[in-house]
Amino acid sequence: MLTVHRSRRDAPARHRASGFTLIEILVVVSLVAGLTVILMMSMNGGMDGLRLRSEAKTIASELRRARSTAISTGTVQTFRIVPEDGRWSGAKGRSGEIRKPLRVSFTGVRQVQERDGEGVILFFEDGASTGGRIQLSHERAALNVDVAWLTGEVSLHRGEATGR
Repeated sequence: MLTVHRSRRDAPARHRASGFTLIEILVVVSLVAGLTVILMMSMNGGMDGLRLRSEAKTIASELRRARSTAISTGTVQTFRIVPEDGRWSGAKGRSGEIRKPLRVSFTGVRQVQERDGEGVILFFEDGASTGGRIQLSHERAALNVDVAWLTGEVSLHRGEATGR
């Protein structure tokens, strides 16, 4: 039997392994992430759309807090909002402001409003309320925060923007 030995000079040249470098992968991932953020912002109304959702969730949360405080303490709790400047106050001395460019409107029982231009929702010891709607809007987008008068349940859903 004949044995043939190859020398190193006869061996095929080593080739660089095929594939991508870490830098190339990071560049592609960064581009995809950036394009995703831009696409999401354009589809959801950008920063104003995010602010609209955030402020509506805050109002809904504060209304729920007022209701739960009324139930747990056995005392009537008041939530006030001044649509003109976006100021609100709720249970346990909490207060805040809805910043421009968001528009605020209030629909509720007129008899519980102490001042013109102010919206009031009362929450009673059994969880019921006077009910009402706070609408936050920007351009064509709107979110309604509704409070059911019988149960005091607070819900958040899309609405139709009303022009000012």
